[in-house]
Amino acid sequence: MRAMILAAGRGERLRPLTDEVPKPLVPIAGKPLIEYHLEALAAGGFREIVINQGHLGSMLPEALGNGGRWGIHIHWSDEQPEALETGGGIFKALPMLGSAPFLVINGDVWTNYSFSRLRAVKCDWAHLVMVPNPVHNPGGDFALDCGRIRETGDARLTFSGIGVYNPRLFGSCKPGKFSVVPLLKTAMTDHLVTGETFAGSWDDIGTPERLDKLNQVLLS
Repeated sequence: MRAMILAAGRGERLRPLTDEVPKPLVPIAGKPLIEYHLEALAAGGFREIVINQGHLGSMLPEALGNGGRWGIHIHWSDEQPEALETGGGIFKALPMLGSAPFLVINGDVWTNYSFSRLRAVKCDWAHLVMVPNPVHNPGGDFALDCGRIRETGDARLTFSGIGVYNPRLFGSCKPGKFSVVPLLKTAMTDHLVTGETFAGSWDDIGTPERLDKLNQVLLS
């Protein structure tokens, strides 16, 4: 299974930090955030990793190289000067991701989730990792019911930004800028999206306040 890290976003809410470095290179406890993902993917048995580039994207290969120091191979999907959002970015990278289901990770989350467990997921359309609702998203995103993800329901959880997608999810798409969420919602309507709950460490570092809080926890 191959993996993709979504790393092309502007990081508006993290300014002024992201005026000088792309969001994935923002340091967490002294180490760039994206390196935590690369270490975890390598430990989970992933060897072929796609990373998309957007805002200040040329700094990413300068910092990470070809992935050799982690025992992986990084493929670069260049979206400069304008990022294509989640769906458009994944669609552009499909030739690098192959014909089998692949893992996608948002580049602005920190977690100790073990990615190796997703290698065994039978993914006909999509499989999402859900987490308990954080303070900044108390209403959750989707409901998880008997292993299926639904757009509505009582047991609502937050999408972690970690998921496995089958290329067929993008079968009707065309090149351009678009979100993956409408595709997922359509598949949910047909009961085609499975999911699981992760109760371990997970943080969305989308704001300076959340970034500071995570740094304090990891450094303490």
